[in-house]
Amino acid sequence: MSYAVIRTGGKQYRVEPGTVLRVERLAEEVGASVDFRDVLLRATDEGIAVGTPTVEGALVRATVVDQGRARKILVYKKKRRKNYRRRRGHRQYVTTVRITEIV
Repeated sequence: MSYAVIRTGGKQYRVEPGTVLRVERLAEEVGASVDFRDVLLRATDEGIAVGTPTVEGALVRATVVDQGRARKILVYKKKRRKNYRRRRGHRQYVTTVRITEIV
């Protein structure tokens, strides 16, 4: 069983071939292939390779499945006794990818 830890959008994800992820928006069309070059760790049957900070020559390929938006997050600010209340919503753009292979 092989897996890898990749970094994209300021976050880290543990991925295996076949894994479906929702990452921060990537500027790719649906069906396009994406390469993640920031591989922080790669584990194979031979052993584990830990990068400093990334593993040399390691690559994770994925296919874009969908472009969309995440669930709404409500941001609420209040100051007590000052009649100050603000409510605001935010929906982050996300890209759904399926990991195809770890090279």
